[in-house]
Amino acid sequence: MTPSAILRLKNVTLKFPQMNAPAVARVTLGLAPGDVLSLLGPSGCGKTTLLRIIAGFESPQVGTVEIAGRVVAGNGDWVPPEQRHVGMLFQDYALFPHLSVADNIGFGLRFVKASDRRQRVAELLALVRLSGLQNRYPHELSGGQQQRVALARALGSQPKLLLLDEPLSNLDVQVRLKLREEVLTILKAKRISGIFVTHDQQEALAIADQVAVMRQGRLEQVGTPEEIYTQPASRFVAEFVTQANFLPAKRRGHLWETEIGCFALRSHTEVQRSAFDSPNFGDLENEGDLMIREEDIILQPDQDGVTAIEMRLFLGREYRYCLRTPSGKKLYARTPVAIDLPIGARVQLSVAAQALRFFPTLKPTKF
Repeated sequence: MTPSAILRLKNVTLKFPQMNAPAVARVTLGLAPGDVLSLLGPSGCGKTTLLRIIAGFESPQVGTVEIAGRVVAGNGDWVPPEQRHVGMLFQDYALFPHLSVADNIGFGLRFVKASDRRQRVAELLALVRLSGLQNRYPHELSGGQQQRVALARALGSQPKLLLLDEPLSNLDVQVRLKLREEVLTILKAKRISGIFVTHDQQEALAIADQVAVMRQGRLEQVGTPEEIYTQPASRFVAEFVTQANFLPAKRRGHLWETEIGCFALRSHTEVQRSAFDSPNFGDLENEGDLMIREEDIILQPDQDGVTAIEMRLFLGREYRYCLRTPSGKKLYARTPVAIDLPIGARVQLSVAAQALRFFPTLKPTKF
């Protein structure tokens, strides 16, 4: 975390009374000015709770929250939400149904002089491409338009940090993709830092400068989208983010031996240890699972192949094949449409060594 970080979290922990485990546990994180961070993880992992802590809707029992160099929570300090210069965009838009578009946007500017408020509202309407709709009411707008109104309202107070809690999940796919691009364009143009909560892996990778993967209240891995996708730090990240295949393997000299063939051993650096491995585990074994991303599998027709194509899905630019191994395990492969193989065909599989990552079976230490 650089000295100019817009946000710093240090050892932030929050445990609700009715829960056995903390909702957020020892989270340390930083965000540079103008950067967008995706908080990614399954439902219940603590993403929204962490966002609420940053916004000031929840107070951590341990740790500190610092925004723009000012401690807003922890060490005996507490700054209420309205004084944190943070904007919030919710999943359900949270618009006032009885107020017009202009009045919804201007709600946070109600203490500004009327003429200045009207000018600011007009600027925000233009920014989110809703000029001319200022007199409409929320029920007269589409879902995408309502979320644009909510975005304009969140930007009205010129926040230093914008928090977005799955803001696009209620929209259909085409609107979602378009609005996602527009939100990112606005944040970058205005140099506003953002934290984008999502459980959609593709969305997290597409919109963010940094991705933080959460699991059971903890940070499993933080890195660029490219690092998270190509160098998952744990099997959980590999499964959740890349949706990769995992194939049982044993080391035999310079090869990984599997039921569908042998793969070249790259180096010891491909062996990964989970961020949550207990110190009570002993030495790494020479057996475990090979992680193979779907797009890294190369299929070759072979009537003597041990793997058969069980299903094929046409996805426009590619096919997604479901393969069945001799043991009955399912593997998935994605190929360009030029590789057109029929259901029932037998194939040989190959993978470039640099595309493989190995996650070992860990053996508990005996006491």
